Amino acid sequence: MNFEHAEITEQVAQTARDFARQRIMPYVMEWDEAQEFPLQVFKEMGELGLMGVLVPEQYGGAGLSYFEYVAIISEIAKVCGSIGLSLAAHNSLCTGHILAFGNEEQKRKYLPKLATAEWLGAWGLTEANTGSDAGNMGTTATRDGDFWVLNGTKNWITHGRSGDIAVVIARTGEPRSKNNATAFIVERGEQGFTGGKKENKLGMRASETAEMIFDNCRIPDSNRLGEVGDGFKQAMKVLDGGRISIAALSLGIAKGAFEAAVKYSKERQQFDQPIANFQGISFKLADMATEIAAAELLTNQAADLKNRGQKMTREAAMAKYYASEVAVRVATDAVQIFGGYGYTKDFPVEKFYRDSKLCTIGEGTSEIQKIVIAREEIGKQR
Repeated sequence: MNFEHAEITEQVAQTARDFARQRIMPYVMEWDEAQEFPLQVFKEMGELGLMGVLVPEQYGGAGLSYFEYVAIISEIAKVCGSIGLSLAAHNSLCTGHILAFGNEEQKRKYLPKLATAEWLGAWGLTEANTGSDAGNMGTTATRDGDFWVLNGTKNWITHGRSGDIAVVIARTGEPRSKNNATAFIVERGEQGFTGGKKENKLGMRASETAEMIFDNCRIPDSNRLGEVGDGFKQAMKVLDGGRISIAALSLGIAKGAFEAAVKYSKERQQFDQPIANFQGISFKLADMATEIAAAELLTNQAADLKNRGQKMTREAAMAKYYASEVAVRVATDAVQIFGGYGYTKDFPVEKFYRDSKLCTIGEGTSEIQKIVIAREEIGKQR
């Protein structure tokens, strides 16, 4: 495996880096404090091609690889995890689902609007009582001639209120039965489709997380993605790619916290010398750098397999699991290095600390990743 980045990867990373510094960094804490979702920023990223990174050019996207995608998410997350999270959810979940499982008519209708951020995407699988237990979801879709009637509520949905379009997985069979879910495209404005409660979160506060409510929402059968009953299978494949997104998001948060800690440790004087000179601090920095490097290798390994169209369920789960836990550890140590200042909102590490925790929960908890990894390993031994 050769993870040496091509020139295009570096160019795209620089574009994302410059945008983050100019259009995101000055407003990070303002958005965080107000829990403001800065929609205009995503429109601007759409103009740069960052909202359709993986979408082929024929559908209005940038047509780039997962290496570029990882670089973009990481660079944005180094400045603001919230913006990185929303960028990832739009690209890999809603857009990614239609790209992977939509028919030609659906791709031509929806992907150009998503790739340019004319429309913002949402993706609905999770419910209040069915997070990891998605096979027991309560949201149902009942066939009525050439239409489907959706009823239920999806929770913890990125862009649940602001998304112009959502891919929704609803139950079309009996609870816990095999192949009991189907995926649908639902446009905002459809009667019976509304946004619900917006969550008041610990971190990622500038990324909108809200309910999506369906009350006798009628959608045409032409908005069904794939075959009836394939929804959960589709979702699991989408989440494989989504886990690379969260690994990249975690990587960016870890790098942002690490760089802030290194800078501070070289500037902060105690006992007439920079605290970076003390073994207690330097060993922390060494551990942080090593774990970030390992997380990056795991993430690139999964991205490489994805680029080549090979199975990467195990590798994506490993990358997501390890990188998210590294983000938490690195952010925690960064706060410790800053001392009392790290506990204040005057310095960036407290936000990295708050944002990092979501990475161990969203798109499959660390515990779920361990289950996935174990199953893959045990399966190989048969």
